Amino acid sequence: MKQLQRKNRLRAVAAGALAVSSALVLTACGSDDNNGGGSDTKAGNIKCDGKGQLLASGSSAQKNAMDLWIKNYGAACEDTKINYKATGSGAGIQEFLQGKTAFAGSDSALKPDEIANSKKVCDGGQGIDLPMVGGPIAIGFNVPGVDKLVLDAETLAKIFDSKITKWNDPAIKALNKDAKLPDLKIQAFHRSDESGTTDNLTKYFKAAAPKAWPHEPGKAWEGKGGQSADGSSGVSSQVKQVSGAISYFELSYATANSIKTVDLDTGASAPVQANVENATKAISEAKVKGTGKDLALDLAYDTKADGAYPITLVTYEIACDKGNKPGTLAATKSFLNYVASEDGQTSLKELGYASLPTEIATKVRETVKSLS
Repeated sequence: MKQLQRKNRLRAVAAGALAVSSALVLTACGSDDNNGGGSDTKAGNIKCDGKGQLLASGSSAQKNAMDLWIKNYGAACEDTKINYKATGSGAGIQEFLQGKTAFAGSDSALKPDEIANSKKVCDGGQGIDLPMVGGPIAIGFNVPGVDKLVLDAETLAKIFDSKITKWNDPAIKALNKDAKLPDLKIQAFHRSDESGTTDNLTKYFKAAAPKAWPHEPGKAWEGKGGQSADGSSGVSSQVKQVSGAISYFELSYATANSIKTVDLDTGASAPVQANVENATKAISEAKVKGTGKDLALDLAYDTKADGAYPITLVTYEIACDKGNKPGTLAATKSFLNYVASEDGQTSLKELGYASLPTEIATKVRETVKSLS
């Protein structure tokens, strides 16, 4: 009963954040001309600075987090309106590199060629990765009569590459001896848009089951067969509606839609659930691999540590270290400073996100303050 009450509470919080976001979304026009000097006022623990409309786009995995941040920031800083479009990581980076947005959200760090291209937009500087959102990528499933499902990296990789096509396949049976698996076709859904969530999932496949996943990791899907849908909301909706479906999305989408999630057999002493605590344990093993002010992280996708959920993502907000547009700089720093603050991070737990480890969060706050 307590677990059911907690799930209902999480769904209510996620739904509330989405409703608030809809009220805040504005038309994407006049991003620079109407941004003036900052009011430099404080409301609660949020320091408000900058005026007008701040445009950003990218990761749909962080949409629920961004909705909540926008609600809280907007309540404190009425002079600044944040318009975040969940277009997917690839589209968000593209818009940032075209100078259309103040910052981008991406579930994977900038590639070398993207950093090079960012120097055309960041006058005298370059784009950098600022980790802001952590959490598990849940594997959601809809199999009639099955409430609990355990899979490992090899089996998952074969499912998403159309090498395992029935739910009563011997490989799935071996991992779920007590489950009544139906003779039902697997409907595997992947992202149709370029996605950092796809990038993280395929990095997990490549690290933990390289023989079963012959494709290179990346934002664009390269697995064989399957069906596609746009964004985390699209693939999670398909799992909710389609019998036999399976897909991948940030945990809050599973929570909000009452979708069952797979436990992972990682080689640890027991299968690992997709939850905030287990994702936090995996993310705490990450190392900073970026140089200078870039804080890109190297995640341990093949961890076998007890209680560490390996399919995790860290969503980065991507901004210029130097050369940010003067009209949006103050508001960008103000908003990102709140996002990285202790209040901004702890507010996400009820949505199924993991707070950044203290050491990393401190570095992010210091870097945000130095943006120019």
